Amino acid sequence: MKKSKKPKGQSAKKASAAGAGSGNKSGIQPLGDRVLIRPMSEEEGAKELPSGIIIPATVDKEKTDRGVVVAVGPGKVNDEGKIVPMHIEVGDKVLFQWGDKVEIDDIEYFVVSEPSVLAILK
Repeated sequence: MKKSKKPKGQSAKKASAAGAGSGNKSGIQPLGDRVLIRPMSEEEGAKELPSGIIIPATVDKEKTDRGVVVAVGPGKVNDEGKIVPMHIEVGDKVLFQWGDKVEIDDIEYFVVSEPSVLAILK
């Protein structure tokens, strides 16, 4: 039975939370066509008018879910058994609906399937 080695200079907790080499610090790797999204903070979601006035995201009566993609799955498997690649990449700012809320290290994330991502924000 082999013992697993910890990366040098990291505790076991930090090593497991680092993910599988993807740069994803949440420790979650989505499966299939799922996407891991970190909701934007109020500052990130705020709009600045040309006059310099900043309107916070909390002013909108309908809550639009905007976030930053933290991790993506490999893609959906089609009827022929081939993986259809994802259209969304890590770092994209997106508008999404629905999703399962998860909390890791006091940070809130949403796991959503790719069809629940409505748009990539430019």
